[in-house]
Amino acid sequence: MAGLAIAFGSGAMTNSIADLEESKCILVTGSNTTENHPVISTFIKRAVTQRGAKLILADPRRIDLARFATVWLRQKPGTDIAWINGLMNVIVTENLHDQAFIDERTENFDALKEVLKKYTPDYVERVTGIPAEDLKKAARLYATSGASAIVYAMGITQHINGTDNVKSLANLAMLTGNIGRPGTGVNPFRGQNNVQGACDVGCLPGTLPAYKKVTEDAERKPFEDAWGVKLLNKPGLTIPKIMDAAAQGALKALYVMGENPLMSDPDIDHVREALKNLDLLVVQDIFMNETAQYAHVILPSTAWAEKEGTFTNTERRVQRVRKAIEGPGEVRDDWHIITDIASRMGAAWSYRSAAEVFEEIARVTPSYAGITYDRIEWEGIQWPCPTPEHPGTPILHAHAFTRGKGLFSPCEHVDAAELPDKEYPFILTTGRILYQYHTATMSRRSKALVSRSPGAFVEINPGDAGRLGIADGDRVRVTSRRGSIEVSAQVSERCDEGVVFIPFHYSEAAVNRLTIRAVDPVANIPEFKVCAVRIDKAA
Repeated sequence: MAGLAIAFGSGAMTNSIADLEESKCILVTGSNTTENHPVISTFIKRAVTQRGAKLILADPRRIDLARFATVWLRQKPGTDIAWINGLMNVIVTENLHDQAFIDERTENFDALKEVLKKYTPDYVERVTGIPAEDLKKAARLYATSGASAIVYAMGITQHINGTDNVKSLANLAMLTGNIGRPGTGVNPFRGQNNVQGACDVGCLPGTLPAYKKVTEDAERKPFEDAWGVKLLNKPGLTIPKIMDAAAQGALKALYVMGENPLMSDPDIDHVREALKNLDLLVVQDIFMNETAQYAHVILPSTAWAEKEGTFTNTERRVQRVRKAIEGPGEVRDDWHIITDIASRMGAAWSYRSAAEVFEEIARVTPSYAGITYDRIEWEGIQWPCPTPEHPGTPILHAHAFTRGKGLFSPCEHVDAAELPDKEYPFILTTGRILYQYHTATMSRRSKALVSRSPGAFVEINPGDAGRLGIADGDRVRVTSRRGSIEVSAQVSERCDEGVVFIPFHYSEAAVNRLTIRAVDPVANIPEFKVCAVRIDKAA
């Protein structure tokens, strides 16, 4: 994303997890941190309770962090650009921005100022529902603390304007000079372990390792030389486009590894028809899951405790993983399975261990060049680490941005792809809960976890429940334009009136049967966080 390309192109934190305790003010948005990143949440809570940091929470739900918040901005789902622009409007109007930082390290500020003019606190209140005085208080806290950090997760990215949401947060950090110093930064939390590492080494459809673009000849050539092959010069398909192509018959075969799209993708009835339309579906995983039910070939692989390798976590820290137990039956390591398949297809790969794979990663990935197994024997190293003598980089952009000067990217509020109406009067937003993990293929095998969260539910505000004649614990049917599911009602103040929440872990009531396929045009991430539904008492 222009000026902060390394951080946001990769989705990595600019600062370290422990660095959050150095913050004087923390803005958390789109992250139910205590449930989805419970370890990281302890750093945020300690910063507030033990070190006096101010917490600004922007979230439509009354999540646990609301108890610790100095200001809670309860925005309508899908209105993030409006309130972020509103914060910046107040900061510029009250002359709280860091003009020296802006002059020295950024460009395009005048264009940003022009867009911000209409996002007055009163206008933002009409769009988002956030009281104007709360917006002003939050803006002043963030701009004047001396060290303010931004924390976000998929509640920001899973929208049709998710890319612009992230750009807006980057604008806010640069506007106030809260970047490149301890206690500052823009810090996205990854949704699963080693998502960061997978992206770093080229598991995105348009990039090679270290986020080199497949479309650029000069960036592609070093990899062609290293691997002795000619690489395609156009990006591959993103997951939504893969499913569309399979449904249309343009894609004939699909290899799924460590993913369960029949639970995790939007509009899963569409996904089911896409998978059924394939000539070949290969699933490589540790357990049978909903997607594997449709597979022509299943390849059993080792779990994390059964193999060697590295994980790169959300703060860019490359860490060793060591085998603790032998894998059962005929399972094999993922790298071993892929190597054998590649060799049988004529690639003649000859890796003999995960260590050899990592040695190649370091050879072709400049940000990993100085990292070796020996160096991370006891403690991980944060990339970029360009040489064996380099200590790693806890804080990005300390002196300059990747592109030189940081680019302000003015963004305008746009409505979600699907808004409530008379037929479907509620906004549905989705997410995770503490006691289940992702599509629950692992966590629902734990009797203890299942006992704490046995089944699917919908959170609904008491005012809405009263109008519908719904009591806590009632069975209800939730319906969108794409399908219906039956769940239990949890009547509470966690959701505002007009908004309901359903976790996506439960296959028997898969909420992604309801979600919409609309995607962000840049990142192709689906809008999981907003769609329109109606609620009826179940028969």
